[in-house]
Amino acid sequence: MEKFFTRLAGRISYWAGSPLAFVACVGFVVLWLASGPVFGFSDTWQLIINTSTTIITFLMVFLIQNTQNRDSAALHAKIDELIRVSKARNKFIGIEHLTESELEEIRKTCERAAARVDNLAGDETD
Repeated sequence: MEKFFTRLAGRISYWAGSPLAFVACVGFVVLWLASGPVFGFSDTWQLIINTSTTIITFLMVFLIQNTQNRDSAALHAKIDELIRVSKARNKFIGIEHLTESELEEIRKTCERAAARVDNLAGDETD
């Protein structure tokens, strides 16, 4: 079931981001607008577009979130592997699981280290 959902979510997310999907949605809205006079711009006529867009949006949120989660996990795995096989510090592997404050502290430490390197490099060029 997981592989089926992954494939389905990936395909729908890919299609939903295509120009064809955008044109199809614009076409749907144009047809809905054109049908307004036929239905007298009734409450039911308005309910059709509201319900349709709400359902589509609700379902797309889950599909897009699934795709983003997988992309993010794959990116983290790739970066972790690069860190593991390089001279970088292995303590950075898996830091995406830390809290916001822990990540902020690591970011500040890295910024301070980069500033020290920049200052040293600036002193040598003078």
